Amino acid sequence: MTLLIILALLAAVVFYLISIFNQLVKLKNRFQNAFAQIEVQLKRRYDLIPNLVETAKAYMQHERETLEAVIAARNAALAGLKVAANNPGDAGAISQLAQAEGALQGAMSRFSMVMEAYPDLKASANMQQLSEELTSTENRVAFARQAFNDAVTEYNTYKQSFPPMFFAASFGHKQDAKLLEFAESAQIQQAPKVSF
Repeated sequence: MTLLIILALLAAVVFYLISIFNQLVKLKNRFQNAFAQIEVQLKRRYDLIPNLVETAKAYMQHERETLEAVIAARNAALAGLKVAANNPGDAGAISQLAQAEGALQGAMSRFSMVMEAYPDLKASANMQQLSEELTSTENRVAFARQAFNDAVTEYNTYKQSFPPMFFAASFGHKQDAKLLEFAESAQIQQAPKVSF
């Protein structure tokens, strides 16, 4: 009888450990999927930016430095996205992406200020359409980023709670996932204002 009780307790512990393992895997997959949604929206934005710059080139021939800065920041952000997409749980990769996004936001802000001096460009139908698409994409990025951060918080909370904290590292969940926070969070909470 004692042997049956010990076996039942041992089986209960094994099933409990299995449930901890499965929950960690589920939560990790959830935040990785949420990052994939950010990746889709950021790629869409990165694809729009060269079109925006090409449209502006015809009007802004004397602003070559500004246009080149936007393209360089876009390329750096795209490279950061590729690194982060390979491992969305890597804090360094997420930090690198956040810095690159901050630089891109700065370049786009300077671009918007320079655009104010070109009323014909602002009135261009193509520029207005690109501007609308970019604003819509910014809203989607913010939404996807919030979903990612929620999934990361849920994963980290479970991983740090008692008793999963004792087993997470041995199950391969050694480090916490990092939130994706852009340099200027006040700017990100509102869609960037790109007016043409």
